[in-house]
Amino acid sequence: MTAGPAGDGASLRVVVVGGGIAGLATAALLASRGHSVDLLEKNADLGGRVGSVERGGFRFDTGASWYLMPEVFDHFFDLLGTSTEAELDLTVLDPSYRVFFEGYPDPVDLRPDRAHNRALFESLEPGAGDRFDAYLRSADETYDMALRRFLYSSFDSPGAFLHPDVVRRTPRLGRLLTRSLERHVASSFRDRRLRQVLGYPAVFLGSSPSRTPSMYHLMSRLDLGDRVLYPQGGFTRLVEVVAALAQRHGARLHTGARVTRILTRPGARGRAEVQGVQHATADGGSRTIEADVVVGAADLHHLETALLDPGLQTHPAPSWRNRSPGPGAVLAMLGVEGRLPELTHHSLFFTSDWRQNFGDIFGPGARVPDPASIYVCKPSATDPTVAPAGCENLFVLVPVPADPGIGAGGDDGNGSSVVERTADAAIDQIASWAGVPDLRDRVRVRHTVGPRDFEVRYNAWRGSALGLEHTLRQSAFLRPGNASAKVDGLLYAGASTVPGVGLPMCLISAELVLKRLSGDRSSTPVRA
Repeated sequence: MTAGPAGDGASLRVVVVGGGIAGLATAALLASRGHSVDLLEKNADLGGRVGSVERGGFRFDTGASWYLMPEVFDHFFDLLGTSTEAELDLTVLDPSYRVFFEGYPDPVDLRPDRAHNRALFESLEPGAGDRFDAYLRSADETYDMALRRFLYSSFDSPGAFLHPDVVRRTPRLGRLLTRSLERHVASSFRDRRLRQVLGYPAVFLGSSPSRTPSMYHLMSRLDLGDRVLYPQGGFTRLVEVVAALAQRHGARLHTGARVTRILTRPGARGRAEVQGVQHATADGGSRTIEADVVVGAADLHHLETALLDPGLQTHPAPSWRNRSPGPGAVLAMLGVEGRLPELTHHSLFFTSDWRQNFGDIFGPGARVPDPASIYVCKPSATDPTVAPAGCENLFVLVPVPADPGIGAGGDDGNGSSVVERTADAAIDQIASWAGVPDLRDRVRVRHTVGPRDFEVRYNAWRGSALGLEHTLRQSAFLRPGNASAKVDGLLYAGASTVPGVGLPMCLISAELVLKRLSGDRSSTPVRA
């Protein structure tokens, strides 16, 4: 793939489609290298899924809520001539999170302390402490390998696979890729609670433990072997910081600018090449911006099937029949009167029958799980700016099938019937399991979001909340690449492409675009 007049250091005219975190990070990095960058976001605000809602004195982050892989953020800010310390005020969460288990009376707390977590494993399953040590040693090694050899690679060169580190570990890597995380965990631990704690990171990857390769046991290095952090001001603060850095380096950020078409023209060797984009304007008109490079940082399915002519689509509609989205989500943002000491900043509620729970989400007879395993964030435990004094802010996430037919949310119970019933069930589940019987009566503010909202607001394929799930055939070099196979100068960033879903992965995807344009085919991070 030829990206344009890139490797010679010339300034390129770049249009970034989509103002989520991947688009903003791409705009910032490319502008910092002297390129002329225009970013176009169809909504009225920036951030994409990492959004913000204010209701009745409460402010809710609407998307990301876990700050993991801090070294990725550190490296990203370093590339922009600044530092995490200069840009964000990070707080270490202790406990890192609390887990409530169906059928067990007491929750357990995981902490930013390996010794504590090892002792917890030993207390729940005699002998599990030693196996915890071995599991985390493997997670540490795999995480280190991923950072050094895979995550910062576009897989456009065989070099990523031929390094002695990789060759030496090929048999083990093969086993980790072909065995599920569920089986990997079960080979070392019997207690259901421990299996669930170690299997849950699959949900961060938009999948389930039975569908995710055991390579991703590396995720346990993040929550059990390291610190879970929180940026004061919430994750909307991260969006503000990255947007400000992009503008500081000269990028022009446009909201209310819905791209309607990626423009192309005949290029060299009979291939098409990017010419620019066409976007709608606030007055109902249309505007064209010429470009040498277009970076699609919005949903890949939408970019390919809605913005390109059929003959120019690397990923046409039929190719999506064999792909699987991550789960959808019903979100309930609740402003609650009084304190909730029963919940920590992050709380997880796990049902006993996980196979049924994930089967409901990903199986052939997809339906909203009942009961559901749910996630609750209480940022007011850490951040005094997100709720009025004496009140709590709750963000409740219920994983559901990626199905816009589940409907949209709304304020004060006015979303679709399925969305509101799902939110009600989650509220009652929290009340029962955490011992807060009057929780429903204490809700002062209620705002819900459903899969239909993800489809409409973010053009998310099938209303997915995250992007393509991390199954074997949708991970690493088998994930959709970040360069069009049919249009020179068309690149991709974000959760639908390499390296994957989540804030750190989106930052890395932006760096992979930078590497494409500079001709850097290495598998290592760019030097600052």
